[in-house]
Amino acid sequence: MYRAPRGTADVMPVEQKYWRYIESKTRSLSQRYGYSRLDTPVFEHTGLFVRGVGEGTDIVEKEMYSFLDRGGESFTLRPEGTAAICRAYLEHGMANLPQPVRLYYLSPAFRYERPQAGRFRQHHQFGIEAIGDSDPAVDAEVVELAWYLMGELKLNQVQLVMNSIGDSNCRPGYIEQIKNFYSPKTEVICEDCQKRLERNPLRLLDCKKDRCQKIAEDAPRCIDYLCSACLDHWEQLLKYLDSLNIPYIINHRLVRGLDYYTRTVFEIQPINSSGQSTICAGGRYDGLIEELDGPPTPGIGFASGIERIILNLKTEGVDVPEEDYPKVVLAYLGNDAKSTALTLASKLRKIGIGSLLAPGGRSLKAQMRYANSLGVPHVAVLGEDEMEKGTIILRDMSKGEQQEIPQSNIENYLNKS
Repeated sequence: MYRAPRGTADVMPVEQKYWRYIESKTRSLSQRYGYSRLDTPVFEHTGLFVRGVGEGTDIVEKEMYSFLDRGGESFTLRPEGTAAICRAYLEHGMANLPQPVRLYYLSPAFRYERPQAGRFRQHHQFGIEAIGDSDPAVDAEVVELAWYLMGELKLNQVQLVMNSIGDSNCRPGYIEQIKNFYSPKTEVICEDCQKRLERNPLRLLDCKKDRCQKIAEDAPRCIDYLCSACLDHWEQLLKYLDSLNIPYIINHRLVRGLDYYTRTVFEIQPINSSGQSTICAGGRYDGLIEELDGPPTPGIGFASGIERIILNLKTEGVDVPEEDYPKVVLAYLGNDAKSTALTLASKLRKIGIGSLLAPGGRSLKAQMRYANSLGVPHVAVLGEDEMEKGTIILRDMSKGEQQEIPQSNIENYLNKS
């Protein structure tokens, strides 16, 4: 029997309420902040991610789903959203629009990694990008949007973690300090970190293995090596966050796993999660568009995993509204009544009242059980007597009460209940 591929999941009807809840909250909040939706293709040229995300990253080295098409070109299923958004920004001349251009997306992403709670090989992301302005006030806006999203979703057991990782002017000097610190420890750090020391030294600070975390605690802090421009940007950002009354924790070991990040980086994590269950993460990427052959263009954004949000909604016991469901089941006795019930169900649907026709060939008692099993609040019963009188029996399933009403007025009764 075929099953869903490892690392993927069917979103069953009972789970849909979480997805609709998150989509509604993210769409509403994005629009309030002036962000417009942009959808990019599910696959792009492989080079976009190799250049944009970085050759030395885990995504490019281990996790991308890449393939050759029939024309021999290499394409990759989107592993993250930012590079594709920046490609669209360049391709469609968005630099001619008022800056910053504010965009958001809701889309699937694909990474070949070990599946675990809240982490899938096909997962879904909500993300926002503000492109074209380097002002730290824009950083504050993006962080505020991410933080307020947690409140809109009623996720309270979370914390905001901040850091600055400098830019192309000051980061090379800091990376040398990291290399000098870790070089004598190559026999102690894990195998992955031994490779990172050569290819992506900042990621040494982000290793989740206990032995590497203990070493990282004593590593040099990037904040101590920031150039004056980066330090001023960082201090201004913290002042803005303070003025917005947004609580944050500074973690000098916080880095991001993609090469394009500069200056501001941040995560929103469940409290006491040790950073291994991040709900939302992002930062500034002022050199990314240049890397994609565009002009120098600053940008900042974040992405949040929908599956990870759902996991935390369940953990915190957030009461998510149920999906709208039919309000009434029309039950019947006899073929004439069935025909009338079918017509009534159609009429009710056209005026916005969800309705179901009970399955045929069943007794009235079985039809009532069917309605009860679905949790539908009302059952409308048509029998021979009701057909003759032009009435219908409307039963309130929660109260166990019923009344006989004119068929022509059923919508009024249902709208009042």
